[in-house]
Amino acid sequence: MNDVVLIIGGLLLLIAGGEGLIRGAVAVATRFGMSPLLIGLVLVGFGTSTPELVTSIEASMSGAPGIAIGNIVGSNIANILLILGIAALATPITVGKRALARDGLIMIACSVAFVVVGRFLEFDRMVGAAFVAALCGYLFYAYRQETAGAPAGHTAAFEKREAHDEVYIPAGPSDAAKSGSVWGSLLLALGGLAAVIFGGKLLVDGAVGLARSAGISETVIGLTIVAVGTSLPELVTSVVAAFRGHSDVALGNILGSNIYNILGIGGATALIAPTRFPPEIVSYDNFVMLGAAVVLVWFANSGYRISRVEGAALLACYGLYVFSIWPM
Repeated sequence: MNDVVLIIGGLLLLIAGGEGLIRGAVAVATRFGMSPLLIGLVLVGFGTSTPELVTSIEASMSGAPGIAIGNIVGSNIANILLILGIAALATPITVGKRALARDGLIMIACSVAFVVVGRFLEFDRMVGAAFVAALCGYLFYAYRQETAGAPAGHTAAFEKREAHDEVYIPAGPSDAAKSGSVWGSLLLALGGLAAVIFGGKLLVDGAVGLARSAGISETVIGLTIVAVGTSLPELVTSVVAAFRGHSDVALGNILGSNIYNILGIGGATALIAPTRFPPEIVSYDNFVMLGAAVVLVWFANSGYRISRVEGAALLACYGLYVFSIWPM
């Protein structure tokens, strides 16, 4: 029971702290003249991934690679099969042809890279640096696309920001940052960061304790409970965007989140606290993540929409996946 309380408390701190960190950092950056586009791509993009980032780093530093790597892989699987499935059931999701060809293929390429690293390489600082450099390159590419008017449609990195603002800052980050002092915004950001760090520790401690007391592997806990918990912000933003008729933003949010998860969270985890891939993730779950990415692009490419039937199929696949890894 105490472990469940730790998990719930950790998740609440992660979500609330992450939002406080984003709001404070955006307000400070706006006051100092940082462009709204750069704020969205960098600060909001990283900020919305803070729960996964802190959880994976904390788990790796605590010697729990099943939770550290499972959180990344499980979050990407849940983003596609669970969250996008729910969003498509709410309303069919429209897809931009050129944007899908660009960001969908980038997501698949990132998934392939993660599978290859897990199979053949050590998840060390060299790999981490390569992943972070690749993310910086992607963000630079996204910035150039957006400043050029996004001729191929908005990038997934941009729509990840749009999905966040759709729910939390309807007036836009610039308007939200007009009130309050710089010091107040800075304190909000620092307080949010502290809450995220503490929440990540509570979540990892609770997950490890639950795994030991229930006789379930840490990897399974990381792939399911921890991954879904840290993906709750994506669930809220994608479903709300879909309900409000911005289904293209809902899809972009998922594509952007999966790219950030592998390159940003995976890269930062390997840089700060190198760890190993659990064998079961290498042989099974990594391929489920890659398969989910391919299925998503396949569904989205058929008529350039994801229908309610396809959303139901994604949800069914997630149920089968959890059933396949959960001990009976």
